[in-house]
Parts: sequence; C-alpha cells; structure tokens
Amino acid sequence: MARNIFNQPPKDEKGSAAPSSTLQKTAKLPGSVGGLRDSLREITANSIRDIEPDQIDMDGLRDRLVLEDTSIDELAESIRKHGQQVPIMVRPSGQPDRYRIIYGRRRLAAIRKIGGTVKAIVRTLDDDASLIAQGQENNLRLDPSFIEKSLFIREMQEIGYKPGVIQDALGLTRQGVSNHRVVIDQLPDELVQLIGPAHGIGRRQWGDLAALSGKVDLVNSAKKVIATLPDDTPSPERFQAVYSACSHKARADKKPTSRGVTSVVKNESGGTVGTLTVDQKAIAIKIAKKDNPEFGQWLEERAEAALLQLFDTWRNESGSGS
Repeated sequence: MARNIFNQPPKDEKGSAAPSSTLQKTAKLPGSVGGLRDSLREITANSIRDIEPDQIDMDGLRDRLVLEDTSIDELAESIRKHGQQVPIMVRPSGQPDRYRIIYGRRRLAAIRKIGGTVKAIVRTLDDDASLIAQGQENNLRLDPSFIEKSLFIREMQEIGYKPGVIQDALGLTRQGVSNHRVVIDQLPDELVQLIGPAHGIGRRQWGDLAALSGKVDLVNSAKKVIATLPDDTPSPERFQAVYSACSHKARADKKPTSRGVTSVVKNESGGTVGTLTVDQKAIAIKIAKKDNPEFGQWLEERAEAALLQLFDTWRNESGSGS
C-alpha cells in the first residue's frame, strides 16, 4: 500500500482543508528552549498562510505536459468569484521568506493571473516526502494521463529516486511502473510534446503507436497530420489522428511477400518430369513420385551425387576456387 503523507482531516463547510494534525518527527532539544522551538516548528509546519505568489519558487519535477492552458483561465475565474477553496502546499526554502512548491502548481498559476495572495500549507518535508505528496495530491485531484505519468516516472528514475518512493508517489506497483517505462522508452520526446497529455489514451493505445516506430517516421508523420488540424484540437483527438495516419502508412509501405516463380518441366512427349520454383531466397526442384515413380526412386538414390556434380561443374566453368 502506498504511503499517505497528507494526513489531511475532513474539509470544513466551505471546502477548505483544515490544517494537518500530524507533525513531522523532529529531534527534541534539551530544556525548555528545545520544547519551545519544537512547538514553534509544529505551528509553522502545519499552518495555512497567505503568501505572496512571488515568494514561491516552482520547485520539483514537472508532472504535467501542459500547465498554461485554458483550464488555468477557468480556474482563475473560479477563484476570482469564489475564492481559493483548497490551499496549495509549500516547504521552506533555504532563503528567508521564500518557499518551494510541493503541489498546487495550477492553483498558483491561476492566482498569479488574477493577483492577490495564495493560501498555502507550509510543511517541512524532505525531497522524497515532497515527491510523494506531489504525486498523491495530483492523483486525488486531477489524475495525470498515462503518458504524463510515464514521463514523470522516467524523470524520477533518471534523477535517482528509489523504486519505493516512485511507487508511493503514483500509487503504482513495481510492475505498473515498469509498464509505463517500457512504453515511454519507445517514443520520441518530440512526438509526445506534439500530441500532448492525451487524457483517456491508455497504455495499450500508446503501446500500439510505439510499435509503429520501426516502420514509420513517427515525428514527421505527426507534424504533417497536426499541421492540418485546427489549433484548438484536443490532445486525445490529435493522438487518434496521428495514430490513424501512422498505422495507414505502415500498412501501405508493407512490401508484399514474394511467392516466387514456378515452372513445370516436361519431357519430349509432354509428360511432367517435375517443377522448378525460384524466389528471392531459394531454388527448389520438386519431383512428384505419383507422376513418375520410377524416375523419382532413381533420383532419390542419386540426388546428392547429382547436386555435387552440378556444383563441381559450376565451379569449373566459373573459375571459382575450392
């Protein structure tokens, strides 16, 4: 089971999340000064604050292919009318009065559009815990698409996060992580950027597109197809258009298998001696025993010697050495 590092209590009537009551474990300092410092840390770690957006740095890994899109404008308008209902989460930076975002990038981008402060839960988390919080919150609020998760997994692995942390961040098993990685490793990054997040397009469909990579130039094909689509074409429709064009091209480019040329060899009286089949891979002589059983029996006894004699004749005529 994936670790849940949110520890969030039920929301109040207005939908705002109440401050978490679970605190990060810290080493106790001796004496009353240590106790007071721990109490202050507890308040700091779990309070919801109003913070200026320019005090927050866009930290961590990108888990979305598209951030500045029409949904940001819609979210900004909603916050303008109703206020920010759900806080973002940040952690203290190494600089005074500055923070690093853990989750809530879309809400932060929306508030930056309309102005004002942003409501934020301040938590003191390490890199692993921050990554898990980011992944779990995204899964709960706006599930990333298959391809976004795949990119996120690859980036986490390349940076060096442990498998358990990656699994907890996305709520996946080890096999689930592997399934995402297998597909993304077969797809050019440029192709993914051209198509976009494609919500609703799953592993099987992306895998089918990846399987065409050895038969079709996916990137150039995608560029040609997308150039013909309206600019506001949704990402899932871009995927379907690209896949349809690439699969059609793969079928059209498939060369027909050569069946070879077969000729019937007849004797002077017109009787069938056998057949000779020649294709790109082989030369085959076939003698049907039912047509000429005596000749078939005779040839069977001498076929190997006759083939060697033909080979010696070719070698002598062509001047090839042994």
